Amino acid sequence: MKQPDTMPLAALLLVPLLSPALAWLPMEDWGSGNMTTSGGGLECVCSVFLPDTTFPAERVQHMQQVTTGLKREVEVQMSKLVHYNSKLEVYLEDLLDLTIRVAMLETSSDDYIKLDFELLKTELREFEALVSQLRDSLNTSSPVLDSLYIEIHNMTVIVNQLETFDKSNLEVIRIEFAKLQWKLEECQKDLDFIKPDIGNCNHTGILTVSKPILIQMNAHLNPGYLYGGWGKDSKPVRGYESMYWYGAYSSPSVYEFYLYSDYDKLIERSSFTHHGLPQGYEGIGNNYIVHGNAVYYQAANPFRMSKLNLTSSVYSHRQMTKASEKYTYIYSPNQFLDFSADEKGLWVIYTTEEAKGKIVIAKIDEKSFAIEDEWTTSAFKPQAGNAFMVCGVMYTTRSRDMNTEEIYYSYNTKTGEEKHMSILLQKFQEKFVNLHYNPTDQRLYMYNNGYFVSYNVKFGKE
Repeated sequence: MKQPDTMPLAALLLVPLLSPALAWLPMEDWGSGNMTTSGGGLECVCSVFLPDTTFPAERVQHMQQVTTGLKREVEVQMSKLVHYNSKLEVYLEDLLDLTIRVAMLETSSDDYIKLDFELLKTELREFEALVSQLRDSLNTSSPVLDSLYIEIHNMTVIVNQLETFDKSNLEVIRIEFAKLQWKLEECQKDLDFIKPDIGNCNHTGILTVSKPILIQMNAHLNPGYLYGGWGKDSKPVRGYESMYWYGAYSSPSVYEFYLYSDYDKLIERSSFTHHGLPQGYEGIGNNYIVHGNAVYYQAANPFRMSKLNLTSSVYSHRQMTKASEKYTYIYSPNQFLDFSADEKGLWVIYTTEEAKGKIVIAKIDEKSFAIEDEWTTSAFKPQAGNAFMVCGVMYTTRSRDMNTEEIYYSYNTKTGEEKHMSILLQKFQEKFVNLHYNPTDQRLYMYNNGYFVSYNVKFGKE
């Protein structure tokens, strides 16, 4: 009996098993096969020759990983685009607002101050950073982003240019305006100082004193000249109403004076004459004044009042037998005689042994150069910084601190009335050696440690 032919069945069974691998190969790469019989025809053998190629599993796995990575990267980039798109919409709205503000700034920059410019520049920098970030993230050129970048750059240039305009730098202008406003208020306060009622004593006395007016260092421009004085003639002769005088020394001595035709010549240090005191006529102390074209000063050896007529260069002297050489002011060594002049005439301030250091006021008769009357006060001279006369009233100062002097006491020679007060006097330097009042302009003149200083005086109304 003939065996059934099983070759087609075997071939069919093998083909499905080989199909996954063979599917990756072209048909021409398939091997050839043959059919043989053995065992007397009882067995059929089917031989198939396959190509020498293994299955590329690693390549498939790598491709799958790459595909997954690309998918994730696309998702990330898509999320970035969504995020930047929403963020860009917000910034585009802000950019539109910023464009409007810059346009307003170009047309009306006076409404803006430095703070507005700084805010604009900060916002522009933020926009510029955002556009740069978007461009870097996309890693490609975008006409829209390039246009935005150029627009932001142009706006930055405009803002910087506008900020440099003087009219736009309103912060500085407003500061200067505030200074001018303050000066105006000060001028209004000093209106009574600027237009004093010269020669009028119908007032209640000194009400206040202005801030110090620092003119300059002494005419020698020498900081070592700590002793001296300066001012105007308190009773000028015709033609010398504008004359100023000055003298300064490195010690509390008096040996020369300089005269200047006016204030400008004083500032220029251009004197029209110079008076040097001859030997035997030198002075000590520094509270001297010029009154009626004559210098009144304290002379030594012997101790006396001295007068130098600036017109004739004639000297006059008067010994002060009662005046003490024991008591002086705090800042002024050897200041035993203090000359002063006011609306009532010429005065000298000193103390006596009988008064035990209390200040004595004496009225000088200008013609005879003699004492015509005197008054003893309660002010103790060694505690005083200085003293001066105004309308027959003596005012005494004392130190409050390094930069402040206080007018604390007054004595009225007409009524004998004494008053205590507190009128502050600001000082440029702590020490001063000459302080006197001038009735021709109602000012106080101080020689403040080598500097010319003056004050306007305001009086109380009756």
